[in-house]
Amino acid sequence: MEKITFEYTDITGGFWRRIQQTVSNVSIYNIYKRFSETGRFDAMKCSREKAEIVDPHIFWDSDIAKWIESLSYIIEKEPHADLEAVADEVVDIIEENREESGYFNCCYLSKFPEKKFTDRTDHELYCAGHLIEAAIAYYNSTGKRKLLDIMEKYVDYIYKVFFIDKSAAFTTPGHEEIELALVKLYRLTNNKKYLDLAEFFIDSRGQKNEREYNGVDHKYSQSHLPVRKQKTAEGHCVRAGYLYSAMADIAKIENDEELFDACRSIFDDIISKKMYITGGTGSAARGEAFTIPYDLPNLTAYSESCSALALAWFAARMSIIEPDSKYADTVERIIYNNGLSGISLDGKSFFYVNPLEIRTELLNRNTSQANTSENLPITGRLEVFDCSCCPPNITRFISSIADFMYTYQEDEVFVHQYIMSKTQTEHFIISQETDYPNSGRIKITAENIGKIALRIPFWCREYEIFLNGTRAEYILDKGYAYINLNGAYSEIELNLKMTPLLVYPSPKIHDCKGTVAVMRGPVVYCAEGIDNEFPVSEFVISGTPEFSEEYSDYFGTYVLYADGKAPRDEEHLYSFDPPEYEQAKIKLIPYFGFANRGQSDMEVYLLK
Repeated sequence: MEKITFEYTDITGGFWRRIQQTVSNVSIYNIYKRFSETGRFDAMKCSREKAEIVDPHIFWDSDIAKWIESLSYIIEKEPHADLEAVADEVVDIIEENREESGYFNCCYLSKFPEKKFTDRTDHELYCAGHLIEAAIAYYNSTGKRKLLDIMEKYVDYIYKVFFIDKSAAFTTPGHEEIELALVKLYRLTNNKKYLDLAEFFIDSRGQKNEREYNGVDHKYSQSHLPVRKQKTAEGHCVRAGYLYSAMADIAKIENDEELFDACRSIFDDIISKKMYITGGTGSAARGEAFTIPYDLPNLTAYSESCSALALAWFAARMSIIEPDSKYADTVERIIYNNGLSGISLDGKSFFYVNPLEIRTELLNRNTSQANTSENLPITGRLEVFDCSCCPPNITRFISSIADFMYTYQEDEVFVHQYIMSKTQTEHFIISQETDYPNSGRIKITAENIGKIALRIPFWCREYEIFLNGTRAEYILDKGYAYINLNGAYSEIELNLKMTPLLVYPSPKIHDCKGTVAVMRGPVVYCAEGIDNEFPVSEFVISGTPEFSEEYSDYFGTYVLYADGKAPRDEEHLYSFDPPEYEQAKIKLIPYFGFANRGQSDMEVYLLK
């Protein structure tokens, strides 16, 4: 099985076209502006004098790299000559300031060049990995080889230091990422040494006692066991997601069943015990980490934007190995919820952390300690963070969203995601007409495809499939409806019943006892105080609520109204009588759109 990459697909309209246009016309420029103002672009000059003013951080290379990668995906579809010129200038700066060996890291070369590869926790290999991904993307979109040549020389140096000489002070990266980048580089160049180096980092992990940050154990960087013995998701979620992605890559290339079994066990552990309804992962702010099963608090949810994206990339790789809709279902859960909530609707600002509940009164609840703040997520997005991994990660994710749509083997095509688009490869043509996720009606035309497999989403209870105007014959297996097309031009219509549904959380999730969430199609909904006259945390939804729908151009999808009851104001703190309620209607908006209209209370889970 192979992926049909986004280069072959044009998103022609609908929900995702609108979001991609915002990213290409607003976000990519605003990130450049803020990275310029904070000195990130200047820092690439590796000036000791500049370092005294700007003080480049250990991961700034990765910020710039992801910006270049985002730009690459954008200009693959439409020109941005002004920003391409900026990227060319950055590449020239890297070429001019790298060491003769090929080594480049703006922080180390500016501040302590004599300490290269001495501290496992300092992100050198992580930054190199993102620069590799940027180089590949920029070469693919422009044909320009300079950054690719620069990174190949740098990787040759890393190969010598880690694989041949073993002269570094550590063996494996503290922050994984280079592993999956090396696999990408191998696939582009067919140079086996890059795959060997990726496998070396994977196979060496958990084999020896390596340095961690003070106060954390080896689970933090997934170094507690050799990777093939790992069966549960542990530690820092972003590091984990990148590692698991590389493990899946190598399992596929090497047909390594033991490694794939580890990936499958880890994936199942995440989606069955450690994932939010929005697709977010990492409930703990301390360590940005997976914790124990069912520990999914709403108010203090960390749920970093990058961790959701990393899980989506991991899931997509798993679907290449094993046709099972749980992987694409997870991708869908992320892309319409936690993967979008990290960026504002106007494309200018971002969330690092994505809670499932906001109670503004708690932000200043300790009134006797005016100079302290509660350990709660921020309630408004920012244009830049000290650690700004999320903004360019989100833009590269959105700009290449079509990567998640299709896989194929020979003349069999799997349709994983439903997006209005046209795809043309040298072997076949496939197009989709749909207003998904607003509508569950998808019209697909296919040419030169022997068999097509349509994913039936996890949330869908009723559906119909027609082939050339008549009811289709199909076999349903692991969430996919398989239809024989025999290579003929075919028109397929998939109708997914898309009505609002109540979602009941497991009683093992203590924070969610006695509550329900609402989904319409793949979109999770929430209530904000700004839309409702009563405290949304106290609203009780009806037993079997009547929902009404209203399209909102502001959100680009439907808002919902549901019946229920809200409590009357009562003065007593405790009472022997039950509280009194009055009938009320609550307005629900898509979770990805929360906190776009000022500070407000917010709830995903409603009392039942």
